[in-house]
Amino acid sequence: IFSESTFNSPQGVAIRNNIIYVADTENHLIRKIDLEAEKVSTVAGIGIQGTDKEGGAKGEQQPISSPWDVVFGSSGPEVQRDDILWIAMAGTHQIWALLLDSGKLPKKNELKKGTCLRFAGSGNEENRNNAYPHKAGFAQPSGLSLASEDPWSCLFVADSESSTVRTVSLKDGAVKHLVGGERDPMNLFAFGDVDGVGINAKLQHPLGVTWDKKRNLLYVADSYNHKIKVVDPKTKNCTTLAGTGDTNDVISSSFTESTFNEPGGLCIGENGRLLYVADTNNHQIKVMDLETKMTSVLPIITSENAVVDGPFPAEKQRTLPKLPKSAPSIGLSPMTACPGQTLQFKLRLELPSGAKLTDGAPSCWFLSADGNEWLLQGQIPSGDIENISNQPTISLQIPGDCLSLEAVVSISVFLYYCSADSSACMMKAILFSQPLQITDTEQGCMAPVELRYVF
Repeated sequence: IFSESTFNSPQGVAIRNNIIYVADTENHLIRKIDLEAEKVSTVAGIGIQGTDKEGGAKGEQQPISSPWDVVFGSSGPEVQRDDILWIAMAGTHQIWALLLDSGKLPKKNELKKGTCLRFAGSGNEENRNNAYPHKAGFAQPSGLSLASEDPWSCLFVADSESSTVRTVSLKDGAVKHLVGGERDPMNLFAFGDVDGVGINAKLQHPLGVTWDKKRNLLYVADSYNHKIKVVDPKTKNCTTLAGTGDTNDVISSSFTESTFNEPGGLCIGENGRLLYVADTNNHQIKVMDLETKMTSVLPIITSENAVVDGPFPAEKQRTLPKLPKSAPSIGLSPMTACPGQTLQFKLRLELPSGAKLTDGAPSCWFLSADGNEWLLQGQIPSGDIENISNQPTISLQIPGDCLSLEAVVSISVFLYYCSADSSACMMKAILFSQPLQITDTEQGCMAPVELRYVF
């Protein structure tokens, strides 16, 4: 279950229909996260680094080595579903496939559901292109993106150690050069920062790629050059899209003035307007608007800004985040109050021994009253939790003109914290429900209600 699952340096993810597949790199596993069932399972790998360069066993029995990225694809143009999970297997310098349903790979016989096997790459650490996929050589492939439509019909591969971007044909598995590197397949030091065409373009340790099917362009996270490059696969022209090369963080700026610090991952929005960048060493998600040519930081949910409409909002709307299904719900004893009275709720939450709130993360609380939202008019409906040793007291004043009624006030709390050694960080949520009987009978001074919970 979610609360008990653990990962070790997860890198790439692929998402479809409330299912997330994760390249759990240092566990040497492919994991499946079911958002509905709130369960994590293993679909490939045995938990220790494998040396097998062929594969062919059922996923859970097949040793794999440092999977770095995953992307969905199909077993042929006639297949209208994502029945293959392609894997950038950085540890063995190969591209593998996990069959999510029975099907075929190019030049392969029918394969059973769950089969995990090598698709391209000899396993030698090389920058070798070849029409025969098993004779090609990669050098720590780290990023994948798929262009299923003709004339492309290929996987784009960010091959980090050779500082190249390569293509793998979905029709016959042929591996071809796109940009970067050099012609000598054994030279893995042909890196640089040069805009140009094909082999004249130079990259340095690219880690991520994403395909823009709206514009027929490929975006590349050129990590060690601290830039985002764009490639036209038709002309093989590679140019700098954003990033000055300076690593000093600039929060919001034009593409030409924006900065990154070893960007490691890319993702394009469904409508093709926004490009999201994992700006790794700045600890941010940057948002690049491909129409306005502006870069900003992706807003994170906080008590002051719970939902933001796009990266450049005209207005900020306060909305209660959705509680995870695993969040405990605490029912408090019913309380009687009268109009004009102020109720106080003291947070008394305890973290595991040695744990501490995550610096810069938005630990916060929210007040809500489903069906009786008018009770909160004029109130402060949310706030931050900045220190676990000095937690806030939440006040709720019953409106003076309130008629007699029964209502339930809810206090939702979201805590972001890290373990004592900072090896794992997480978010936990809890819901307190306070039933109220509001009458016009005089009430005396009421003691604050303590909201206690031990995580």
